[in-house]
Amino acid sequence: MLLALDVGNTNTVLGLYNIDAENAPLVANWRVTTHLTQTVDEYGVLFLNLFRLNSLEASAVNHIIISSVVPPLETTLRRVCEKYFNKQPTFLGPGVKSGMPILVENPAELGADRLADCVAAFERYGGPTIVVDFGTATKFEAISERGEYLGGAIAPGLGISADALFNRAAK
Repeated sequence: MLLALDVGNTNTVLGLYNIDAENAPLVANWRVTTHLTQTVDEYGVLFLNLFRLNSLEASAVNHIIISSVVPPLETTLRRVCEKYFNKQPTFLGPGVKSGMPILVENPAELGADRLADCVAAFERYGGPTIVVDFGTATKFEAISERGEYLGGAIAPGLGISADALFNRAAK
């Protein structure tokens, strides 16, 4: 099984995939609040309890991949994977072969979340494709017909925009 973590500024989403089955079906998924102050053991207890609630064993996990836009959590999550799953996680980022050519001036500046969105969208729908991700930030991405990342833009997310409107507008 593959445990995939999408660590965002607001939420962390976990997905467990049966990569030994045809089309690698999603077995279970969970959404938890991202906390910078949680310890390795607190995250470990949380993750193991999520597994137990679905009658799953941590020992079933053979691979772990993490897409993170929260660098301060990466050491904690690496240690959670090592201590509670006995696995070294792979962090999506520069140097990880995604199969998608990145045609921007500095590919290292592309966030792991944006790359993961694009690879998944192209895998599922082909190209050309426009990807929109509504999260803490709203991200827009363009993928060519050949599956190349062409570029994108980031804007404040709906929550951030609403907060700014309510705090800055008179009525």
